[in-house]
Amino acid sequence: MKKLLVCSVLFMSSAAMANQSEGYSDNAAVTTPALKQAGGFSGPVAGSAHTVASALEAKDDAPAILTGFIVESLGDEEYRFKDDSGEIIVEIDDDKWSGILATPETKLTLQGEVDSEWTTTSLDVDVVRLAD
Repeated sequence: MKKLLVCSVLFMSSAAMANQSEGYSDNAAVTTPALKQAGGFSGPVAGSAHTVASALEAKDDAPAILTGFIVESLGDEEYRFKDDSGEIIVEIDDDKWSGILATPETKLTLQGEVDSEWTTTSLDVDVVRLAD
């Protein structure tokens, strides 16, 4: 009797696994999701900032892509960033550096979002890359 029970449990579990691998389901409303393909728009974004001066005037959470130099580390993942139009504080999490070792002479492109507080404006950086 035990052998029959074990065999039937094994048979049912292997049949269930076979159905899942073939995309079948006990619930007809549930379907296997199709593979998603990468894609989308690559180009200018309305309201985005491209200079420090425009980032300082931008709305909170506005996208920004700035090219310039980090001139000073302020600690706690904050840095002073400078381009021809001015200076802004940027926050770069350690995992966003992607292995880049920068000095004040290293020209960088920073991509992120403007963080506009009551009295200060900074940039929360998502991507750091060497400038062209």
